[in-house]
Amino acid sequence: MSTGLHDASRPIRRETRRPGHRYPAWLEGLAVDREAVTVAAGLVAPLAVAGVLAPFRATLPVTDAALCLVLVVVAVAAGGSRPGGYLAAVSATAWYDFFFTRPYDQFDISSRNDIETTILLLAIGVAVTEIAVWGRREHLAASNRAGYLDGIRAAAQAVASGASSVSLTDQVCLQLTALLSLRACRFQAGMAGIGEPARLEHDGRISTPHQTWNADRDGLPLSTDTELLAEADGLLQGRFLMTPLPGAHPTLEQRLVAVALADQAGAALASRRPV
Repeated sequence: MSTGLHDASRPIRRETRRPGHRYPAWLEGLAVDREAVTVAAGLVAPLAVAGVLAPFRATLPVTDAALCLVLVVVAVAAGGSRPGGYLAAVSATAWYDFFFTRPYDQFDISSRNDIETTILLLAIGVAVTEIAVWGRREHLAASNRAGYLDGIRAAAQAVASGASSVSLTDQVCLQLTALLSLRACRFQAGMAGIGEPARLEHDGRISTPHQTWNADRDGLPLSTDTELLAEADGLLQGRFLMTPLPGAHPTLEQRLVAVALADQAGAALASRRPV
């Protein structure tokens, strides 16, 4: 028999994800393939472009050839792969030396200007790669933050729609499962500390009964479940008991979002408690 609160354990299980990722396995496979393609392009593309331009080196200014190779490096680095970008920069530099500096068709440089151009080509390739990697990382971070906001918004809509306590806690469990890379999540009303689980604190730390725990380094504990308290004005409403996937390493930002979701659930549950 259900009371106004969710008084039974309701496990929520969803598809297994690799730790630290929020995407299905087939998408992760595509990401790995994309990395391999980028690395291969970094190795082959500069050689292909240099080979096409080489027959025209008698009339083609070497600076124009260098700029064409820079464009190749930019195109490869735009994929956001540091190994691919670095490999493209080194490959472009080597083939510029081989095809466009005297003596031709040798990895040797006799002109000081050619040496300076070659060094500059390598430096630009490395710089472009770092800028591309930084831009991709920022884009992914912005996408993740948007996903966190979507999760909080979904929970808020469940509250505003007057959904039952069970539906509300199930919705939050779904968000926590995706956010923290969990294998299972369940809500237990009016409970805290039973079974001596680890605890996700309000500041994002993980505390355990018998040892200190570095969540940034070690992720979520595997030897025990982790509880996240749902409270309202200091009054306990219950806990979300979470079982992580092996190797789950949610970031501090993700852990703080989880705390915000639990606080939102706690406030909603308190508003529905009979006076």
